[in-house]
Amino acid sequence: MLNYRFRPGWMGTLLLLAALPVFIKLGLWQQHKAEAKQALQSVLDQRSTEAPVALPLQLAQPEGWRYRRVSLQGSYDARYQILLDNQVEQESAGYHVLTPLLIGDGVGVLINRGWVAADADRSRMPEVQVPAGAQALSGRVWLPPSKYFALQPETQQGATWQTVRQNIDLARYAAQVPFRLLPVVVRLDPESPGGYVRNWPRPAERVGMHWSYAYQWYGFALAAILIYVVVNVRKIDG
Repeated sequence: MLNYRFRPGWMGTLLLLAALPVFIKLGLWQQHKAEAKQALQSVLDQRSTEAPVALPLQLAQPEGWRYRRVSLQGSYDARYQILLDNQVEQESAGYHVLTPLLIGDGVGVLINRGWVAADADRSRMPEVQVPAGAQALSGRVWLPPSKYFALQPETQQGATWQTVRQNIDLARYAAQVPFRLLPVVVRLDPESPGGYVRNWPRPAERVGMHWSYAYQWYGFALAAILIYVVVNVRKIDG
């Protein structure tokens, strides 16, 4: 008569106890990213039906303005324009052009005017024109993720202005300019003048990828349990 007994070894048990929480944690991390992006997409979809409102000179709670369409009037300050590097459009490398718009009383807001292609010789900067005079614009408020927009050490006030940046920290940028900067970026609407390519990404564009990774990590956890059980079930003659 054949009997089967479950007799796990201590080494396999330790490996399972170490691996299982890691697999589950990574799965939850990807799941939370997917859910967060879907939540942002819901906010964008809801606010897409709202009419644009004037952007105030004070933003005590920027989160409440996320994805809202706003109208602005002011003039660009080309001296403090920056090019955000490593931006891709239709598989082509380039920059996002961010130009501060002075909207009154010494207050400015960064306007993302869109994407421009990079030269094959990266030492050559693209020719970017800045509209002069009074501007009437509309766009959508965007809040840069702080962990994504963390600056490397950059120039201080009085030094040569650093035009090309890998990332941007709004607080540090604000410390480098002679006006008060609002803690948001406005992505210029496609119909507003003075911009470049403006195919703004949707928050949920890659949400399926995060769900796929989450299922993959959960699958690893399940597979580890099954392998652990199969390996440690022993056949005993009796």
